[in-house]
Amino acid sequence: MLKKLVAWNKKVCEWFALRFPRFFHSVSYGDVLLQLIQTQVKDLCATKHPKILEVGGIDRPLLSKSEQYSFDGMDIASGLGCEHLYDTFYVQSVEKPMPGQYDLIFSMSLLEHVPNNMVAIQSMVQGLVPGGKIIHYLPSRYHPYSLLLRLVGPKWQRRLIAKLRPWAASVTGYPTYFSYCSPHVMKKLLHQSGFKNIQIIPFYRANDYFSWCFPLFLFVSLWENLCAFFKWHSFASGFIMVAEK
Repeated sequence: MLKKLVAWNKKVCEWFALRFPRFFHSVSYGDVLLQLIQTQVKDLCATKHPKILEVGGIDRPLLSKSEQYSFDGMDIASGLGCEHLYDTFYVQSVEKPMPGQYDLIFSMSLLEHVPNNMVAIQSMVQGLVPGGKIIHYLPSRYHPYSLLLRLVGPKWQRRLIAKLRPWAASVTGYPTYFSYCSPHVMKKLLHQSGFKNIQIIPFYRANDYFSWCFPLFLFVSLWENLCAFFKWHSFASGFIMVAEK
């Protein structure tokens, strides 16, 4: 019964989203993140053979191997084929010292899963060459979905995702801590850690997390539109941060 109800609500949400895209959709953070990474890689390759590290990509990296650059990967676990997807793959936490010096370190939806992002940021700044950059997307801790995850905890989180968002169960459900995961706090941490030219790009769309219940989906969408209109960055669904050592 619950499975059918969830499926029906998702279809209703998709119907409304298709007919009112400006209200329910916005620019994809994944597209913007990938464009920023590709532009930075292109600029680096124009002057040198750069070393690049993706953290948290496991067996779904955002880049592909290339003769134009060295591409390493890092995660706390190894996935199928990781040794072939990267030039070198390291099984360790981003909180540990970096295995080398890199021109670019990037990730997508990783840092919310790191228990102590102060340590992670310090590790990354030490693992960059002078002038090296980081580019990361991370969810913000004050979006309704993030608040819900923090409320229910990792054990119930996995159970609820399996019931309410079964289509995403294979790629979500990891423990979340949201350490320093807000635009203002993270910008301050980056500055204190020695980064410069810090850029924060907020995003306001994570209503799909509530597509199992149309009334919630509608309410969250309204809230996201208000936050975007008034530029309440603290309540963004997530943000990209770009910073230079």
